[in-house]
Amino acid sequence: MTANLGTSDDLRETARPKRSSGRAPSLRDRAYEKIKHLIITCGLKPGEVLSEAALSVSLDIGRTPVHQAIDRLVTDGLIDVMPRKGIMVKPVSLDEIFDIIDVRLINESYCARRAAARAEPADIARMVANLDAMWDAAKARAIETMMELDREFHAMLSGTTRNKVLSEILRNLHDRSTRLWFISLRAGEQHMRVCEQHAAIIDGVRRNDPDAAEQAIRAHIEAFRENVTRQL
Repeated sequence: MTANLGTSDDLRETARPKRSSGRAPSLRDRAYEKIKHLIITCGLKPGEVLSEAALSVSLDIGRTPVHQAIDRLVTDGLIDVMPRKGIMVKPVSLDEIFDIIDVRLINESYCARRAAARAEPADIARMVANLDAMWDAAKARAIETMMELDREFHAMLSGTTRNKVLSEILRNLHDRSTRLWFISLRAGEQHMRVCEQHAAIIDGVRRNDPDAAEQAIRAHIEAFRENVTRQL
C-alpha cells in the first residue's frame, strides 16, 4: 500500500560538543545532503518524477556530482530508478514502513537495555543535552530542528552499545523513514509528546533499569507507528 503525500545544568555542561572534521564537503556530498534534505522534508514529494538536469540547475551543482548523489540515494532507498522513464522520489509504502518499525523495535529495544546497563555518565549527559535542545525546539515548533535532534538522540542511544554494525544498520533504517518522522512531528502536539517519550527513555537509562528503558523505547516507536497510520 502506498500513500502520497527538564534537566540538570551539571549534566548539560558535561555534554561534548561535536568536532568538525576540518574537511570541506565534496560537490557530490553537498548534492547528496541537499537532495536528501528536500526528500526528507517533502520539498520533493513521494512519487515526484525528478530530472537530473533540473536538480543540477536548482542546486547550482554540476551534473556529475548530482548523478553520483542520486546513485547513493537509490542505495539509501529514497529514490527509485524507472527503466526508460527516469528517476522519482520513492513513494511512501506503509508496508515497508511497518516492516522497518518492526526491525527497529527489536534492535532499539536491545540498544535501550544495553544503554541502561552500560551507559557512561558522558553518554547520559549528551542525551540530556539533546533533550534540552529538543524541548526548546518543540516550544518554538521548529520541526526540522526537532527532526535532526530526534535522529541524533537515536544515534546516541545506539552508540552506547559500542557496536558499529548495529549503529550502521539503524542509521540506514532511520534514513529510510525520516521523512515520516518529519510528517509525524508536524501533527498536532506530537512534537511535545516525543520530548516526553525521550525523557522516559533517559530516565530508564539513568536509573540503570533495562526493563524501564526498553518499555519506554517500545512505547515511543509504537506511538510513531500509530501516528503515521493516522497521518497517511
